[in-house]
Amino acid sequence: MILGIGSRIKHPTYGLGVVTNVTSKMYWVTFIENGLETIDVDDDFEIIDGVEDEVDTVSFFEVEKVFRDLLKRYSDISEVIPIADKWKGGNLILEPGDSNLTSKEIPIATFFHKIVMVRDRIRVMEQKINSSANLDEQEKIDLQQYITRIYGSLTTFNVLFKNKSQQFVGSSKK
Repeated sequence: MILGIGSRIKHPTYGLGVVTNVTSKMYWVTFIENGLETIDVDDDFEIIDGVEDEVDTVSFFEVEKVFRDLLKRYSDISEVIPIADKWKGGNLILEPGDSNLTSKEIPIATFFHKIVMVRDRIRVMEQKINSSANLDEQEKIDLQQYITRIYGSLTTFNVLFKNKSQQFVGSSKK
């Protein structure tokens, strides 16, 4: 049985407390002498006054995280990737070598969006290769090495990314 909010317990380490929040795996308990602590639902404690679970034991955050992970894994919907602040509002200017031709100017944000789309499509291709039943393990390894080299070729554009964790990573030469 999962306890509900308001249940009173006695914990061997923290003492007397009241359950103030519940998930499927954890209780948030405010203890008289030790303040707020989180304890596992399977932790060893004595129930003084149990209240039936009247709350949904799966938080909205947990549900949202599951959906986000599923969308990332099985669709080509991309997450919002922020451009580095120094490039916001900037333009990319391409000057041809021939002075008789006109230059091309596009917003950096537009160019960045296209780079992110390329990255997302490479990731989808990588997932399809790795989950393919038609390729043997050596073929998957060979194709993965090509993908890693593609990422390495795109590291030049890492300067545009705000978050380092979202940048391209190729193979390191260690």
